[in-house]
Amino acid sequence: MKTVFTFLLLALLVLPTVQAQTTKATAGNNQVSTANGKLEGVTEKSGIRSFKGVPFAAPPVGNLRWREPQPVKNWSGVRAAKQFGPRAMQLPVFGDMGFRSDGMNEDCLYLNVWTPAKSNKEKLPVLVYFYGGGFVAGDGSEARYDGESMAKMGIVALSVNYRLGVFGFMAHPELTKESPHKASGNYGYQDQAAALRWVKQNIAAFGGDPNKVTIAGESAGSISVSAQMASPVSKNLFAQAIGESGALVNSGLDPVPLSEAEQIGVKFATEMGAQSLADLRQMPAQKLLDAAGKKGIPGFPATLDNYFFPKSPAAIFAAGEQAKVPLLAGWNSEEMTYLFLLGKEQPTIDNYTKAVQKTFGDQANAILQVYKPTSDEEVVPVATDLAGDRFIAYSTWKWMDLHRQTSGQPVYRYLFSRPRPPMVAAMGNATAGLAGGVVKESDPNAVKMPQARGAVHAAEIEYAMGNLPYNKVYAWTPDDYKVSETMQRYFANFIKTGNPNGTSLPNWPANSKTGPAQVMHLDVTTGAKPAQHEARYETLDQLQTKK
Repeated sequence: MKTVFTFLLLALLVLPTVQAQTTKATAGNNQVSTANGKLEGVTEKSGIRSFKGVPFAAPPVGNLRWREPQPVKNWSGVRAAKQFGPRAMQLPVFGDMGFRSDGMNEDCLYLNVWTPAKSNKEKLPVLVYFYGGGFVAGDGSEARYDGESMAKMGIVALSVNYRLGVFGFMAHPELTKESPHKASGNYGYQDQAAALRWVKQNIAAFGGDPNKVTIAGESAGSISVSAQMASPVSKNLFAQAIGESGALVNSGLDPVPLSEAEQIGVKFATEMGAQSLADLRQMPAQKLLDAAGKKGIPGFPATLDNYFFPKSPAAIFAAGEQAKVPLLAGWNSEEMTYLFLLGKEQPTIDNYTKAVQKTFGDQANAILQVYKPTSDEEVVPVATDLAGDRFIAYSTWKWMDLHRQTSGQPVYRYLFSRPRPPMVAAMGNATAGLAGGVVKESDPNAVKMPQARGAVHAAEIEYAMGNLPYNKVYAWTPDDYKVSETMQRYFANFIKTGNPNGTSLPNWPANSKTGPAQVMHLDVTTGAKPAQHEARYETLDQLQTKK
């Protein structure tokens, strides 16, 4: 089951704290003092101050390639923070990533801050957002993650870069040997933790409260949130967590034993003609990127390195060893298309049954008991549910279920169901692609998707962050803005208080260790309902333990 599950997943996803130095940041003053030096940002038309391209770790280049993130060197004078830094090395994988970054470079460890604070004495809640993209693509400059809208709600918002692909996750015996922790791989996750340490040390200078930090993300970003919750390296650096569609718990991207990951790195080095780690470090980044791209996605899994991950995240959550913080998480109503189960076959009961039998083997009967269409017309919705559950909903469910059992903290669960409206006429012959992307009908290599019946993977991001206006692809309606306002208010309330509820919003009940699960349905009509499909996830969970 894991092989097929991983295919489905990858097909779509393809320390110590220091008191921050402070500054008199008054209205109209765009300078702040951080632990490393002064920054000068800009004041947006809204009055929000933004600081872009802020280094939170040393450039991971040369001999720092494949090392844990190192401290930023101090600078003298005032450093301009008015444009996004470079994005991490990546190939053009998805069609929905609109970068505003300053090119692409290994030197990519920068973050961006949007703050409504007029001084450093305000102690506002903080949001740190990790982007999605299957750990092979994405960037903090993407407009859908822009923090200005959240900042207007009284929150200091950040987007954070981290290393991707071969640069972010390759393990190798030589890397393990030279590491002070005798660990290798997981550099992308360590980058995120380094950004959180930077926030702990510096966010007060921007009017933020270092003790009121919420981490959030979508897809690979949500998986990252669960990873940071699980890791002893970072679990004390934040107070709350938000996960949108994804978890590193019984997923196709779970970390593998270090020895296994090391051999993947050894094989890659051999394929590159490298005789040593020094040879690999001297190779041009683009050459490594192109070669790694041919290996498929992701190519370089996370590792059970006995440092960032002392054991599997699932085991950490089951033992109650994770960060015990309030969690708000959920997924979308159409995370995956039925085509990834049926392929080119017509959606009939007979073809569906054969596809399930081929995919699940001797576990097929158990699947057919809970994903059971009673007519040909029901095959598409049932197969869509099965594909989406196996792709990402089940692992997200398992994460939340374990956390509510072992954390003693509230878990708020949602299902986002608002389908995107039609594309604007100016898009011409474009059609929906993978990961919520857009492709041209004329592109013979593009994977084109059928008409969505619900909310596809990644569709909720602009709604949750209040960034619909940045997305010019879709003809947004008043109903879309209504859904966005509701969802963003829930998220903002949670970031501020650890509870999404607030005035004039439908009540969102928390899930605790006991009692039936409740789900907030986010759509034009928003409301909470008892969970209706637990049998599906319980069945997938039982099959997971039998593998």
